[in-house]
Amino acid sequence: MQIRELKIPDSYEVTPKQFGDDRGVFLEWYRFDRLEETIGHPLRLAQGNTSVSKRGVVRGIHFADVPPSQAKYVTATHGAVLDFVIDIRVGSPTFGQWDSVLLDDVDRRAIYIAEGLGHCFVALTDDATVSYLVTSTFNAEREHGIDPLDPAVGLDFGMPADELLLSPKDTAAPSLAEAEASGLLPTWAAARAYYDELNKGA
Repeated sequence: MQIRELKIPDSYEVTPKQFGDDRGVFLEWYRFDRLEETIGHPLRLAQGNTSVSKRGVVRGIHFADVPPSQAKYVTATHGAVLDFVIDIRVGSPTFGQWDSVLLDDVDRRAIYIAEGLGHCFVALTDDATVSYLVTSTFNAEREHGIDPLDPAVGLDFGMPADELLLSPKDTAAPSLAEAEASGLLPTWAAARAYYDELNKGA
């Protein structure tokens, strides 16, 4: 298993080693110990989610209040998605920037996204199946969104805008600037303080 930090601090691409033979393939897509070595504390998993999307579906940009927010470990078990991590932590040196990882059923990579970061993906195939391990249960009052088509963020979905399908909730979400102005976004300081707290309790 190879773990590579993305250009957004506190997010990582995970590439598993696959073992194939005439029966098929075996791999470890999640290893708590390897991830703990990287991020400084174990993930205390609270919920597992799965979404199935047709080509062009965009889910996100989603995030939750810090603390506790919700760290995510995400992989695609069928099909392919382009998965984005967006730095929405006000005061971060990479605020407003993003990075992406192709998650598919070929390389079978995963992405780790720390608390306080924004998450979004676009389905590149029909029946794209994404599984998420998360560190807190869903709490609608603490969950928020940013418009994934916000030109100031500039996510590159790799397909024309008229082929994208968003939920009404995501379409109605504020821009990054609007979310910042309203005080909706987490701060770099609050996120760092929470990461330090998690590391001390490791």
